[in-house]
Amino acid sequence: MEKVRGIEPIPLFTVKNGIENPGLEFMEGGNPEGSKSTQGYSMRDKVILVLSFWVLIRRHLQPFVKARSFLERHTSLFKKILLGLLCLAYVAYFVAACILNFQRALALFVITCFVVFVLASHFLKKFFGKKLIRCLKPFKNSRLKLWMKWVFSGASFVGLILWLALDTAQRPEQLISFGGIFMFILILFACSKHHSAVCWRTVFWGLGLQFVFGILVIRTEPGFNAFQWLGDQIQIFLQYTVEGSSFVFGDSLVQNVFAFQSLPIIIFFGCVMSILYYLGLVQWVVQKIAWFLQITMGTTAAETLAVAGNIFVGMSEAPLLIRPYLADMTLSEIHAVMTGGFATIAGTVLGAFISFGIDASSLISASVMAAPCALALSKLMYPEVEESKFKSKEGVKLPPGEERNILEAASNGATDAISLVANVAANLIAFLAVLAFVNATLSWLGELVDIHGLTFQVICSYVLRPMVFMMGVEWADCPLVAEIVGVKFFINEFVAYQQLSQYKNRRLSGVEEWINGEKQWISVKAEIITTFSLCGFANLSSIGITLGCLTSVVPQRKSDFCKIVVRALFTGACVSFISACMAGILYVPRGAETDCLSFLNTSFTNRTYETYTCCSGLFQSTRLNGTNPPSFSGPWEDKEFSARALANCCEFYTSAVCF
Repeated sequence: MEKVRGIEPIPLFTVKNGIENPGLEFMEGGNPEGSKSTQGYSMRDKVILVLSFWVLIRRHLQPFVKARSFLERHTSLFKKILLGLLCLAYVAYFVAACILNFQRALALFVITCFVVFVLASHFLKKFFGKKLIRCLKPFKNSRLKLWMKWVFSGASFVGLILWLALDTAQRPEQLISFGGIFMFILILFACSKHHSAVCWRTVFWGLGLQFVFGILVIRTEPGFNAFQWLGDQIQIFLQYTVEGSSFVFGDSLVQNVFAFQSLPIIIFFGCVMSILYYLGLVQWVVQKIAWFLQITMGTTAAETLAVAGNIFVGMSEAPLLIRPYLADMTLSEIHAVMTGGFATIAGTVLGAFISFGIDASSLISASVMAAPCALALSKLMYPEVEESKFKSKEGVKLPPGEERNILEAASNGATDAISLVANVAANLIAFLAVLAFVNATLSWLGELVDIHGLTFQVICSYVLRPMVFMMGVEWADCPLVAEIVGVKFFINEFVAYQQLSQYKNRRLSGVEEWINGEKQWISVKAEIITTFSLCGFANLSSIGITLGCLTSVVPQRKSDFCKIVVRALFTGACVSFISACMAGILYVPRGAETDCLSFLNTSFTNRTYETYTCCSGLFQSTRLNGTNPPSFSGPWEDKEFSARALANCCEFYTSAVCF
């Protein structure tokens, strides 16, 4: 036994019957047989015993201490090895999934590509950012920038003219939507606060970005398929809400009652968005979009960040992203923040609209396309005439979430969404009741002067019909679309999308287009244009929400907010209308046409949109010959089953050839 500070220790081990045993008799209460009582030791001896025992323990723990020290010195190496092994395992799993069934693994492929892109961009910025900046220094020459500006502007103008000339040659009705864009721009310029201060670079860049994005999403096959696939994945994702809502409310209520069918989706989406914000994904995407819009359009950091945030969060949450900067923002910047809120929808209610049956890809496209257009039209309606404090190209940093873990983020997101659900439900109850009362009052007033069927929707259908026609809607569909747009602006977008979903469901169910002189549904093109025109919070009730949110954050600027909120509301509505015009210009029928000869040759027992389309074509190709059997023309000529198909169609639809 080694000495402790030069003192000979008392042996800690005793030999008994040839076996070495610990001599723990110094511990109080321990008095093994044949051992010395601890009461014979002094306090000094006991201390020496304890120290000796501690030295022995340290000697036995020495290998573990060395191992721990080795691990601490090489922690980073072991982390890299572990991370490399995990990456290799994931690569093997990813390759196996793609080889077995690539279609099934498409979602995994997209997520993996996105993560790789993020990591690659971070790597390039970290190691090669300064080199790339040095490579771009020659382009900072003022004369070169001026020449590049004029060349790019001229090329864009010529390209637009050529595209319109070639594309509209086959579909000249698209020029109506193009004229609608000019109409809204002229209206906004006439109402501009400072005509001479308008920065046309920002206006044209915003509209150009919106147009290019629209081409990628609507016209190109990869872009269209990508957003269609994304919309399908969101619909599948939203179906998981049924598991929770069915457990709480029961299957019958979830399947049949709107409040238990659509409103729980807001809670689910709010929970997911809170988790994504906690993980930092929302902040990363918003900052990248804001950075791109800022360098291309020349807008300031704070207003650009708020408008980009509106793609994902609502009109009351987006200003909170720039809370520290609101007090020092100019009126033009505040107008842009308000316009962004009115022109877009929140990610939480996006799920509810999709649950109505609204096309998910159109909703996503409209919300993203609205961001650059909102900045452009805001600077047209309220140009910047003050000196902004946020012209730095570095942008504004978004703060991380305040939650301490992912479970707290999920819980807070679900809890916060409850107030939104209550707000939506209360507004629907109140506004639908008020709408019914207004319609009853208008009907009573109309009947007094022999005007029957006068309602709020009828008034909107006449007042807004020219504007809707300029968006690209066919004249026959204009009354119904004008009603929906009027309901959206004067009531809210929930009621409007609910009415649009009813028209869509009628079309898909194969209902006749005209019944007793009343149109029952609208065309697919009109549905898409209407979806874009409704995608925004620009309605009268949103004025109170916007003022309440901004005033609670910066109460000293209440008068400034009240001064520009109406202008921002009108601008936000025009953003949605111009997005609808873009959709009208770019829309082309997609999907293979139904083979009616083969379709009607089969036995069909219910109505569908394909049934109505094919039967309508058959009715138009049928000619009555007095008492003789009817004759058929076009693709139905000399077909043996034409008469049988006509009989089947007459069982579902009424036509003159059926009698």
